[in-house]
Amino acid sequence: MFAKARLPRLRAIAVSALATATLAACSTGGGGERDTAYVARDVETLYASAKDRLDRGNAKLAAALFDEVERQHPYSPWARRAQLMSAFSYYVSRDYTKAIQSAQRFLSIHPGNKDAPYAYYLIALSYYEQISDVQRDQKVTEQALTALREVDRRFPQTEYAADARLKMDLVNDHLAGKEMEIGRFYQRTAKWAAAVIRFQNVVDDYQTTSHAPEALYRLTESNLALGIPTEAKKYAAVLGANYPGSEWYEKAYELIGDHAPTQLGG
Repeated sequence: MFAKARLPRLRAIAVSALATATLAACSTGGGGERDTAYVARDVETLYASAKDRLDRGNAKLAAALFDEVERQHPYSPWARRAQLMSAFSYYVSRDYTKAIQSAQRFLSIHPGNKDAPYAYYLIALSYYEQISDVQRDQKVTEQALTALREVDRRFPQTEYAADARLKMDLVNDHLAGKEMEIGRFYQRTAKWAAAVIRFQNVVDDYQTTSHAPEALYRLTESNLALGIPTEAKKYAAVLGANYPGSEWYEKAYELIGDHAPTQLGG
């Protein structure tokens, strides 16, 4: 659903956060299988080859080469750096499952490392990029929200947390949209009580999202259909108090006037 708009900045963050050394690039000609086949290479040459591939835009091969750094030189300081660069490379190549796995592996081995905030952030981004439209299952959306909250909870003063908070607003709006979509379906099939539950969820859990005004209107509408005009008037009043100039309040006012006129004004 959400466009991958932060990639250029993300690449800059990765380079800065990881403080990668400037290395002389080695020759990297040849095909993918040849590049990743096991050939014992010194760690600096292998890492430089991986970084060169990433810089050239071949993120998938870069990830495999960064993995090879760790495999061939597991106890080298370069292995730690390569783990996180591998996660980033998988993210760039849109292999989000492997990006998450690599970042989680990095955190399991180096939980207190200075680059841990970035690893948590990368996990959150990898879930975030997989968010689908509201007609599909929203499990990954919930996972994205959980991961973004974890970034904000653990590292509230970082730029990662600042961006996570912005994305949480978007994710909440998306989840509210899913509730609205289900609620409107129940309305169309005259399952008014089920619709009320969905719209109430939006009012209770996503009241700061763009869907709140419509949810209040739909609650007004659904309660009138259920024959509970006093409840309908209550939601219309809340709508008027919080969104007095909105089209949804105007519609709710009209609806109450047409179907429960004695409820207006008191």
